[in-house]
Amino acid sequence: MRVAGLLLAGGRSRRFGSEKAVALLGDGLLMDVPLAALRVTCDALVVSARKGSGAEARAAELGVRCFSDTPHDPEGPLAGIRRGLLWAEAAGFDWLAIAPCDAPTLGADQYRTLIRAVERGAPAAVGQGEAGLEPLVSLWPVEAGLLALEAALSNREHPAIRIVLAAIGAVPVALTGYDGRNVNAPADMPTHL
Repeated sequence: MRVAGLLLAGGRSRRFGSEKAVALLGDGLLMDVPLAALRVTCDALVVSARKGSGAEARAAELGVRCFSDTPHDPEGPLAGIRRGLLWAEAAGFDWLAIAPCDAPTLGADQYRTLIRAVERGAPAAVGQGEAGLEPLVSLWPVEAGLLALEAALSNREHPAIRIVLAAIGAVPVALTGYDGRNVNAPADMPTHL
């Protein structure tokens, strides 16, 4: 079972007021935390970020491949996931682990739990944290995920990610110890890790 990892860092961060992926957090940046979780559990990594963004620069600094949505892609995370699935398919991966760039408490244990769920037969897995379902903390089968996404994005609109997760049979998986925190505004930034 070959698992690749995709960090989603291409959002506009409107509520944050600046590019939140590269907001300072401890000795690093906000995006470093979920990226580290993927690095430990995945065989290869890629970052989805806007061209010329701080996230693109950080990925290059860390030696992680980066790509951007194309102009005809609908705005939203599914466009980045689709590009990630295409990359994973071309590279021969079976699964793609998804992480949002704004999850300061997301760790490798959560991805190990998702991987165990698919090893036990789940067709796909989506994290269930203390705050509820976490659609962007998920594990997608590359082939089935691409088929579902092509259908979902065919009219150039961006449906809810939960619809696509349901289409691939994603099973909710309890992520013990994960509070589901994400950063939408500067006040959401943790004061310590």
